[in-house]
Amino acid sequence: MKVAVVGATGMVGEVMLKVLAERNFPITELLLVASERSVGKKLAYLDKEYTIIGLADAVAAKPDIAIFSAGGDTSLEWAPKFAEAGTTVIDNSSAWRMDPTKKLVVPEINAAELTKTDKIIANPNCSTIQLVMALAPLHEKYKMKRVVISTYQSVSGTGVKAVQQLENEIAGVQGEMAYPYPIGRNALPHCDVFMENGYTKEEMKLAREPQKILDDRSFSISATAVRIPTAGGHSESVNVEFLNDFELNEIRQTLNDTPGVTVQDNPDTNTYPMPIYAHDKDEVFVGRIRRDETQRNTLNMWIVADNLRKGAATNAVQIAEYLVANELV
Repeated sequence: MKVAVVGATGMVGEVMLKVLAERNFPITELLLVASERSVGKKLAYLDKEYTIIGLADAVAAKPDIAIFSAGGDTSLEWAPKFAEAGTTVIDNSSAWRMDPTKKLVVPEINAAELTKTDKIIANPNCSTIQLVMALAPLHEKYKMKRVVISTYQSVSGTGVKAVQQLENEIAGVQGEMAYPYPIGRNALPHCDVFMENGYTKEEMKLAREPQKILDDRSFSISATAVRIPTAGGHSESVNVEFLNDFELNEIRQTLNDTPGVTVQDNPDTNTYPMPIYAHDKDEVFVGRIRRDETQRNTLNMWIVADNLRKGAATNAVQIAEYLVANELV
């Protein structure tokens, strides 16, 4: 299996290599790919040193799978070139997610939709992945009507420049700003760019992507996305109105029985999900499960996951694993 990791020097790319190694993904030849300014540099993978190559050379090498984490513009330009060469692309950017001809995949939910003809496969937004991991089994059982979500997203979701800004502020050092304001001791209700309707692009991803993943537009989602001064891990406060009533014990049991989801929910022992505990883990953690006492058939819960792992790298690698296991590449 010849595998290319495009954007290998970025934050997600580094985690991608870590996850590929941890999960013993069957690689016979590895291509580490990055922008021109990184070409020729060295990167280690499983104690072996690799030289970074450019995109054109990577396409010419015709890998079986190319996992992209290099930004939307790069993906729009280069993913079709890889696909034309016979490579199956798994793309982490937002470039292809809402393209009706491309699958948007969370393996635990809808990997069965994939076929050999899917040459560009979209990895959902990090906040979307952890959200649908918890919502999918509940929707199947109780049927969602409306979801209201507020996110508390770490600076790692913006990238290395934002992590550096937070570290500089903690250290009292003046440095380059990734955000229009300080992030330390602050909260920015501003993830991604603002759109004409007053929502940010991140908020609209949260509204639209779950409908596509679940192949169901009968429910609606309204989102507010907020950046907070945590280094890693995204948290979400989620209010879900169902068509059918539920028992809280059933909700907990259903989530507990869902592969990839872990319930942490015991107020007596102050047990609830937090980014600090989700760090470097692949599970989606759910807690603070309680009934909304102001409205019928409505649930509140708190969802946390490592945005660089299940929110990005791990989900992409799981897609690749599914392709290999089902002989789709």
